[in-house]
Amino acid sequence: MKLAALTSGGKDSILAIQKALDAGHTVTHMITVVPENKESYMFHSANLAAVKVMAERAGMEYVEIPTAGEKEAEITDMQEGIRGLDTEGLIVGAIASTYQRERVEAVCRELGLSVFAPLWGMEPDAVVSEVASRMDARIVVTAADGLGENVLGKRIDDELIRILKAVEKKRRIHIAGEGGEYESLVFNAPFFSSPVNAEGMETVFEGMVGKVSYRRFW
Repeated sequence: MKLAALTSGGKDSILAIQKALDAGHTVTHMITVVPENKESYMFHSANLAAVKVMAERAGMEYVEIPTAGEKEAEITDMQEGIRGLDTEGLIVGAIASTYQRERVEAVCRELGLSVFAPLWGMEPDAVVSEVASRMDARIVVTAADGLGENVLGKRIDDELIRILKAVEKKRRIHIAGEGGEYESLVFNAPFFSSPVNAEGMETVFEGMVGKVSYRRFW
């Protein structure tokens, strides 16, 4: 199938693209919805400028869809941004979020597209383990008790997974971050021609929320 991918540049959507390619599908577009509202229900807002560089590394077309980020209205904005793309289906990185999956499925039904969600129902341990073994993915936002300087800005590897599992036992977090406990950014994946570079790293903590941002990607 010819597919487009909905991605914020995080580990789940990038892993979903990799699995689509592994399955023999063609992925032609990376689509990023950019919300003005930093508290968007559906879409991440951190370091989205990296996705255009990822698309270049992957030889895919980059599509940016602006939205105010208001609940439900942002889904309509996404739908209109996807309408007319030359694609047969949409790749999403949802693991267990019915909120995300149901809304993407509704958009795809309206547009006559298939949904490709290869991570759906995967065990969280399996997701983070595959990310660690196949990608350079780093945590760029933390928003849960027990997660902060111990993981922020660090690559998801075996040691970081051990930290996440230890926090999971104490705080009952979702170790793949599906509950919003953290967000990630991918710097390299098997389908990239070369790694994404970044400069101007800044780390900010506001209460429980920690964020890493970069001035420029190339």
